[in-house]
Amino acid sequence: MSNSHETIAHADGRVELGPEAAQEVRRSPLYNEDLAPVPISARNWTTYNYAALWISMAHCIPTYMLSSGLISAGMNWWQALITILLGNTIVLAPILLNSHPGTKYGIPFPVFARAAYGTYGSNLPALMRAIVACGWFGIQAWIGGEAMNVFFGAIIPGWEGLLGGPYGGHMGTAWLSFLLFWGLNIYIIYRGMDLLRKVENWAAPFVLIMTALLLGWAIWKANGLGYLLTQQSKFTTFREFWPIFILSLTGMIGFWATLSLNMPDFTRFGRSQREQVVGQVVALPTTMTVFAAMGVMITSAAVVIYPHMKMDELWDPMKLVGQFQNVVVIAVSMFTVVVATLAVNIAANVVSPANDFANAFPKWISFRTGGLITGILGIAMQPWRLLADPSGYIFAWLVGYSGGLGSIAGVLIADYWLVRNKRLALPDLYRTKGVYTYAGGWNWRAVVATLLGCTLAWGGKILEWRGITVGWLLDLYPYAWFVGFGGAALTHFALMKVLPPSSVATSEAEDA
Repeated sequence: MSNSHETIAHADGRVELGPEAAQEVRRSPLYNEDLAPVPISARNWTTYNYAALWISMAHCIPTYMLSSGLISAGMNWWQALITILLGNTIVLAPILLNSHPGTKYGIPFPVFARAAYGTYGSNLPALMRAIVACGWFGIQAWIGGEAMNVFFGAIIPGWEGLLGGPYGGHMGTAWLSFLLFWGLNIYIIYRGMDLLRKVENWAAPFVLIMTALLLGWAIWKANGLGYLLTQQSKFTTFREFWPIFILSLTGMIGFWATLSLNMPDFTRFGRSQREQVVGQVVALPTTMTVFAAMGVMITSAAVVIYPHMKMDELWDPMKLVGQFQNVVVIAVSMFTVVVATLAVNIAANVVSPANDFANAFPKWISFRTGGLITGILGIAMQPWRLLADPSGYIFAWLVGYSGGLGSIAGVLIADYWLVRNKRLALPDLYRTKGVYTYAGGWNWRAVVATLLGCTLAWGGKILEWRGITVGWLLDLYPYAWFVGFGGAALTHFALMKVLPPSSVATSEAEDA
């Protein structure tokens, strides 16, 4: 045990604020109840909770459709699945590395970022992460709204034309369904993290069972798996395959590059490091690959069952289910999509930005208010336009933002594991004058490292858009996450060693 007025270090390596320090930081402008360290007594997430979290997040329509973008780019089914498995195995590493401080100190992502970026500088990575989350929130909310629209259409006669339209290319009932699903997300966030944990716990097995039933039906109806599993790759040499593979791999990493930053938002509730690690390792790569494989097999069988449908329609489970004649089957299927999309959207795309916006103005924005801001920005980003182009979704959206989030991950990991050796001065994360104040609340070293990583990842593509071609820089874009991560990590570590701040904080707690 360390000095009781600062922190209390427990035998399992977890740390919490001492009573005097807790009372002091409550008065800080950097503090609110949603950003506060979770006390040991309230850390109740188990291995199953983390496994269920990842299973329910992976069981979503974008995962189901991931293989379609890769197969349409020329891969065969097993090349697509290996790419997905490899990408999710790679991104698991930064996820686990950034999960550690959440469980050890009970702090959310934006508070953890204060150690590397400064008490105010943490808003740079937090808001970068939040903007991406708002885009994802909009995408998932639109998908969930589409499912809800099909659901209502199956049980309410004349539903489609009930509100007239089209308006902006979509019927009035489609817009209403989108807003209803949007409101359901906001309601659960207003109820808090414990309700989220319960939703994830039952959503995970429910969605898996229902998708397995759909797969069984498709195989039975098609008398087999169809032709996609015998379709050959269009690449005959490794040299032809590599450019598409590396771009696709970066896109797969980009899929969960968001969570690789903000897993402390969830692991802060963990009972132990072992439980959060085991839950995540067991669930993430396997579930993503298995669910994508189920999407391949269902689509392959659907080619035989519905030969009149276009390939891009067959990859869309909502259009596929729309071919069914049985109202009960359609209703149950769409309810499953609604549950799956709701589970992933709240966990992956609302929790983090809600905390991130709260971090920017702790005394004015609560977790609930931050969730509402996320929802409003998600609508403003017009997700129906982003989803209109599947290739743009993977190769522009996923690859593009992965470079920025990879740069942030590089700084956080280098700072926590290499510079500070897993030790933080917990009370100073909430103090306006402490070791993480740096220069006016900003650590310029972390900012420079992040900007350099983003420049390496995005510079070539940005210059190309302006009509300037810099070959070597443009060649780095397919590796956006890798070069962003590596460049930022090395730069931050070097600057912290060569030009260190006046003090690099370590807590009095023993290493976990």
